[in-house]
Amino acid sequence: MTMTPSIRTFYDDATHTLTYVVYDPETLDAVVVDPVLDYDPIGSKVSDESFQKVVDFVRAERLTLHYVLETHAHADHLSASQLFRDEFPGLKVAISERITQVQKVFKGIYNLPDTFVTGGEQFDRLIKDFEVFHVGSLTVKALPTPGHTPACLSYLMGDAVFTGDALFMPDHGTGRCDFPAGDARAMYKGVTENLYTLPDSVKTYTGHDYQPGGRELRWESSIGEQKALNVQLNAATTEDAFVRFREQRDATLAAPTLIYQSILVNIEAGHLPRQESNGKRYLKIPLNIRTDRIAH
Repeated sequence: MTMTPSIRTFYDDATHTLTYVVYDPETLDAVVVDPVLDYDPIGSKVSDESFQKVVDFVRAERLTLHYVLETHAHADHLSASQLFRDEFPGLKVAISERITQVQKVFKGIYNLPDTFVTGGEQFDRLIKDFEVFHVGSLTVKALPTPGHTPACLSYLMGDAVFTGDALFMPDHGTGRCDFPAGDARAMYKGVTENLYTLPDSVKTYTGHDYQPGGRELRWESSIGEQKALNVQLNAATTEDAFVRFREQRDATLAAPTLIYQSILVNIEAGHLPRQESNGKRYLKIPLNIRTDRIAH
């Protein structure tokens, strides 16, 4: 019999991000999926309100938090993973082993120094595709769903799968595939081969909800509902049709507001930039100049 884990959802309105605490109500073993570190680009202010809400819940329920599981290196919010490491000794931060591909790409984009390593050493655990591992009494299976980034994983726990930016709610569709090293064909294959082959009853939990049409917040669907109703990638969608749609759609999208701040931190496993000689930390943001008329 497939275990039904207990799930507590937290929503960050500023970035439309959903964070999940997944736990066994009997043993109290738990993981947190995709935690948010609050960041206000006006004034470049970092705060921990979202983190503290999760901690308060974990403490109130007396859970034993073992892991932060990152579905990918997010481009729209900073990860609070290192705050959890500080708060819960022994906790590990885990991500797909393919994070090394993302690190190599963005090392060049940010022109990071040679001291920035691209072997994933910043993370406590690098997870292999289809790896099954145990977190106390919880069993986690890592399903590769790349395309949004090369390092996207969905996590299957009992009858629930956490899809990150691979699948959103059926009335929204899927994540974009136009980031560096993104790949719409890889997303199609990951979703159809590794998610849509799960039983229809498996519940899907999305990484974001943008509330299309102004509807109320939602985060839970099912494999059956996604296959029947996903407006961008359902069971009847062909690979070529999806790739064509995704490429046309992505060409119209603006970059996420916090893309450079987020990725710089998240490819370092949520570590903020090191303090400099004046005690301050600085985010590095490339300047994209699109006209020769701008004075040098």
